[in-house]
Amino acid sequence: MKFDPSLIKEAAKEDFDKAWQQGRDYLGRPSMNGRYPRKSYSFGSVHPIFDTIQKLREAYVRLGFSEAMNPVIVDASDVYRQFGSEALAVLDRCFYLAGLPRPDIGMSEDRIAQVNGLLGRQLSGEEVEALRQILHGYKKGKVEGDDLVGEIAAALGAHDALISVVLEKVFPEFRELKAEATTRTLRSHMTSGWFLSLSHLHHRSRLPVKLFSVDRCFRREQAEDAARLMSYYSASCVIMDEDVSVEDGKAVADGLLSQFGFEKFQFRPDEKKSKYYTPGTQIEVFAYHPGLVGSATKYSSGWVEVATFGIYSPIALSQYDIPYPVMNLGLGVERLAMILHNSQDLRALSYPQFQTEWSLSAREMAQMITVEKSPASPAGQAIAEAVVAVCAEQGDAPSPCAFSAWEGELFGRKVKVSVVEPEENTKLCGPAAQNEIVVYKQNIMGIPRTSRWEEAFAEGVTTGIRYVDAFAALAAYEVEAATMAGKESETRARIVRAPGDINIKIHPALERYITSYKHKMDLRGPVFTTVKSEILA
Repeated sequence: MKFDPSLIKEAAKEDFDKAWQQGRDYLGRPSMNGRYPRKSYSFGSVHPIFDTIQKLREAYVRLGFSEAMNPVIVDASDVYRQFGSEALAVLDRCFYLAGLPRPDIGMSEDRIAQVNGLLGRQLSGEEVEALRQILHGYKKGKVEGDDLVGEIAAALGAHDALISVVLEKVFPEFRELKAEATTRTLRSHMTSGWFLSLSHLHHRSRLPVKLFSVDRCFRREQAEDAARLMSYYSASCVIMDEDVSVEDGKAVADGLLSQFGFEKFQFRPDEKKSKYYTPGTQIEVFAYHPGLVGSATKYSSGWVEVATFGIYSPIALSQYDIPYPVMNLGLGVERLAMILHNSQDLRALSYPQFQTEWSLSAREMAQMITVEKSPASPAGQAIAEAVVAVCAEQGDAPSPCAFSAWEGELFGRKVKVSVVEPEENTKLCGPAAQNEIVVYKQNIMGIPRTSRWEEAFAEGVTTGIRYVDAFAALAAYEVEAATMAGKESETRARIVRAPGDINIKIHPALERYITSYKHKMDLRGPVFTTVKSEILA
């Protein structure tokens, strides 16, 4: 059920717990057709970044590498050990982790009185002592923050929501806490994790050790833009062996990237000369992809920088007592995904909120067009089907006319439903009653199944909804509502100018799509018919 966020925000500001408790009321109940197992889901789509990650994982395994997980949290001291004189520059781009301190909270007589006032009763001596012990345990780390409210609530026999209020009003120390930085950082280079992992493997693994990891790295950029993200994926591998050289890096780059359609490679010395690599071994990989030639991207020449590899410096390896050479190759997943998916913006490729261009297939558009109101009971559904049948059989009958469609019991009452047209010199149903809603060439149309529209039905996607179907559903819905109230109903359809005129609901996203890309929606047409119900007994 759709709700108003502004009203909920105001309610939460006034009384958060009360608004939270009312969450189920905001959501409403699912309709009969919205309940499992009648409710089901079809296949979804794969995110381009994770699609690329999966293909990289499979490509590495085909080259004989085993997958590993590297530490994401790296202490600053390890960055100094690995990067040497470059460490400060690396740490400048790192995110440092911080945590909230555990305050020492006292239980004064004034505070006990405030707690009594909020609870509406006097705490016993045992309860005061229990509260004091819980707060002391929190300070010492014996009680975790996410358990604090629950433990106090259990000790005092009060509701969690009330204890949350007590902590906020009586103990401002919690509200005034400020995070304190630690020396731990989020990994900015996969290399930081490899040193930690390899330091425990060299003495217990048979050489060569061939590992890969495709995982997140974090970099404190000044701003995110089309070419830079603060959180990105690195597809990195290492080979540790007694005999390792840059030739291994070239072979891995060729074996890995050729699986993605790259045909030729150039290996150029990297000007950055990172201190964790041995001098003269840091190499950039430029690969040629025929699919990029002449494209409207900066890679129209077909050549693109896709990876870097090198041999770890013996100085950095010695800091971890690693006695063997190690070749490391790193590839930016987003860079590869941009090439494979012909994207120009990392943000748009990664996050939906940055996607300015979007498209819907005709099938997706058709799925976003539904009947707005429909009957809930089996008798109501039978009424709708009966109305459709009468309109199909007697739609051309000259008026004035009336045809009985359904008679039976509904909610304990005997009811008769008729399709009528009281006006003279017309027909029971207007010419658009049998129009069907079809998506054709990205346009939404209400058209009849005639030879004129044969191509639209053959090449487009029909919703399967005719005007008479939607109108009959609305009529049956109103018959049900009126019968429950002990009343009779009359449902009319006249000239359709908008979807709502014929009980059709267009998803707001589809409306925006049609407007944004200047597609058309034409559901106009004369339906001109009426359904009446009578309560017989």
